[in-house]
Amino acid sequence: MSYKIAIGSSDGINVDLKFGEVKSFLIYEVDEEAKLIENRKVNDEENNLTEIVCGSTENSNGTGCGGAGGGCGAGSGCGGAGNGCKGPEEVISKVSLISDCRCVVCKKIGFQAQKQFEKKAISVFDVDCTVAEALKKITFYYNKIDNHKSFRKE
Repeated sequence: MSYKIAIGSSDGINVDLKFGEVKSFLIYEVDEEAKLIENRKVNDEENNLTEIVCGSTENSNGTGCGGAGGGCGAGSGCGGAGNGCKGPEEVISKVSLISDCRCVVCKKIGFQAQKQFEKKAISVFDVDCTVAEALKKITFYYNKIDNHKSFRKE
């Protein structure tokens, strides 16, 4: 049974992007071995729309999105990374983009994103390693689970 793995990487070598920083996901298909099949880009138009709405006069009271404080245009934004407002719409959009994958692998995946992935039964792996190492370990893990093998050393 083949499955797909989505990976957040800036260079294709290291898993070095947080989920919120990913502009495109490397999509690997795993059958016997992992093979890169696609570079799936995040739709920036939806993300820009969120920023425009949050930066509107309706939200110019300095309270930020949902009253988080600091204001959307204050540099920190609701996303906390200095990228302006990127609320739950961005998370849902990214999760939907890779909803055909069995798991997602990034340097860090926030709580809201983890909850959205959980709803879709997509596993989440926060790792700090190379893409090759992550693929090796995750495919080993799924091979054991899929074939009902013990993780204990024999």
